[in-house]
Amino acid sequence: MSTPAAGERWYSEGARRLQNRLRALPPVAVDTGIAAVCAVYIVIQKGVEGDLTWWIPLLAVVNAVPLLWRRRFPFMVTLLTGISTTWLAILGALGHFPAAQLVATYTFATLSPPFKRLVAALGTIAGILMSILIPDEDALNLGLVGIAFATTYALGTNARARRDRIEMLEERTRRLAEQQDAAATRERERIAREMHDILAHSMGLVVVQAEAGPVAVRRDPDKASEMFDAISETARDSLTQLRRALGVLRAEDGARVPVPDLDAIPGLLAHVRDSGIAATLAERGDRRTVAPETAAAVYRIVQESLTNTLKHAAASRVDVTLDWHDDALDLEVRDDGNGPAGSANGTGSGGHGLSGMRERAAALGGELSNGPDDDGAGFRIAARLPLQ
Repeated sequence: MSTPAAGERWYSEGARRLQNRLRALPPVAVDTGIAAVCAVYIVIQKGVEGDLTWWIPLLAVVNAVPLLWRRRFPFMVTLLTGISTTWLAILGALGHFPAAQLVATYTFATLSPPFKRLVAALGTIAGILMSILIPDEDALNLGLVGIAFATTYALGTNARARRDRIEMLEERTRRLAEQQDAAATRERERIAREMHDILAHSMGLVVVQAEAGPVAVRRDPDKASEMFDAISETARDSLTQLRRALGVLRAEDGARVPVPDLDAIPGLLAHVRDSGIAATLAERGDRRTVAPETAAAVYRIVQESLTNTLKHAAASRVDVTLDWHDDALDLEVRDDGNGPAGSANGTGSGGHGLSGMRERAAALGGELSNGPDDDGAGFRIAARLPLQ
């Protein structure tokens, strides 16, 4: 035996299935059905009243047919339907409620812009007054019809507001998805730069020292031992930094190792000196407290510049200068190598080092330049990073 609750569930599910099927229908089929119902309503109404003549079905069709285009031309359909509705009312062939005009009112309230809604509403009010007063209908009908039109207009306004909210939410969702995609792209680029800088610098040091190792073994075994120790230390340091760079995907790992900062730059120069190149660090002005991302960018630019000097410049000396100002930090890395023709600080290597350095500087609102030294020998990387 079925219970009331089961009956309610059955009714609710049936109504939901019917609603889904109606939504799946093409708009032209829905509008055709609405127009047919409006025309048949007039015919049935006059038939029940015993006042059906041959021309009433024809006028009912003329009154309802414009509804087929109500979605594309809501204002014009309202105008045409209003004229035919008023005509039917004056002829006494309309019935109790103007069904087609109510549908047109709902449509223009839903789809028309504000000015056209105002014009259509005023025209509808004028049509209602003419339909009631000219045939000398009961004044009570004016109130009932007015309530019907006001309710229909309110329903259309509510539908428009709901559609606007849905569009706003869809636009917000689209923008959020674009922001998430952009953030993911920036994060991938950041990780790519980190890995490039770490691997290029570390492997460059390893290659230089490994190539010089066999010669040092024959000539200076103690020096060779120091070089192999440096290779081991460089490899371990690069593995640690790689774990930190990749650890962004796992928060517990990413938090274990601090981000490289200005205090780590002397360590970079020590590795370069271990490779046989004289390396100096000079600071002018009072060191300022900088944001972690600025310190990391300075470290990476110095690291990449030193890597290029080691791998490509055939230099005997490299100098790093930090020039502190009130609102900016000027960074310069200068070597005495082969200059742009042989240095990867130029564009000859086809790598991504220079573009990565420029991206780091631009991300902080700074700029980076590169080129041969003033005397034409060696190469110079200069960056200016804002501190505020």
